[in-house]
Amino acid sequence: MTEVVDNVPAAEDAPAAPAAVPTAAPSGAAVPGGAAQGATAVSEEVVEKIAGSAARKVPGVADLGGDVARFFNSVLDRVGLDSVGDARRGISAKVTGTSAVINVVLVIAEGHVVAEVTEAVRRAVVAAVQGYGLEVTAVNVTVDDIELGAAPSTEA
Repeated sequence: MTEVVDNVPAAEDAPAAPAAVPTAAPSGAAVPGGAAQGATAVSEEVVEKIAGSAARKVPGVADLGGDVARFFNSVLDRVGLDSVGDARRGISAKVTGTSAVINVVLVIAEGHVVAEVTEAVRRAVVAAVQGYGLEVTAVNVTVDDIELGAAPSTEA
């Protein structure tokens, strides 16, 4: 027979205590042992915006996006929706965990060396995205078009 003291069963009859369930630490708080509790996901849209911003700043990049994307953007511009679609146009990303593969479609400005511009775009995109703590496994660049400057003057 089990001994009962103050209506509490002895240890061998007590039900097992549930296992401790870790709780999330408040935002920014240190977690014992350094382990993170919970997951962080970065959407492809975020990576596309970061990459697009970086690519647009590279000298020799006249525009981003293929013919169809630029056509629809020009229509949106005409109806007063000029900022719709600009942030991600010409950029696609596939994010897996903390790694990203990024595809860039661009229009190169006349007079620029394709290999130099595309390499500068790769470096800029990698630096920008990695600056946010993500790993870039590849940046694939497609030159879709060339923006020709004004026609040379024919004045004599």
